[in-house]
Amino acid sequence: MALSLCSRIGSSVLTRRRIPFVGAFCVLSLGFSSLSSFSSFSFKPGCAQSLSFGPLLRSRFSSKASSSSIKMEESSKTVPSIVVYVTVPNREAGKKLANSIVQEKLAACVNIVPGVESVYEWEGKVQSDSEELLIIKTRQSLLESLTEHVKANHEYDVPEVIAFPITGGSDKYLEWLKNSTRN
Repeated sequence: MALSLCSRIGSSVLTRRRIPFVGAFCVLSLGFSSLSSFSSFSFKPGCAQSLSFGPLLRSRFSSKASSSSIKMEESSKTVPSIVVYVTVPNREAGKKLANSIVQEKLAACVNIVPGVESVYEWEGKVQSDSEELLIIKTRQSLLESLTEHVKANHEYDVPEVIAFPITGGSDKYLEWLKNSTRN
């Protein structure tokens, strides 16, 4: 009986730990603005995306700003900002690129996420590689300069540079992002 109770408690804790990750993944992948139309997609059964998070996400992340967040255009202390994804082949390349981006004030912060497995088609063949993901927070106005910097300093012939808008967030963090990047 004690073993059964422990296993149920353990699985409950494990479930609670996974749900925030799934939510965070949805938000990072789809962006806040896409969440309101989440239920209009039809997903295949068995896919993590087929879980019925749509109504929950729409109610929690509607287009109305809450009192604890701001809209980018409403504050003169912030600027339109973006999150940019860039994949790199390994930790060393990621650190080198991240450091140069921050040193050049092209971004306020770069997170290096290890253990990304990328499956893609290249030169007519499906490839699979271990990579690391750079999550770059910067001003929208710096996207072109950031893209050129990545292309000039990246090992890949065609580096990934994908930008998502930041539609709101912590006022102090967004002010810091503005003050930590060049005009």
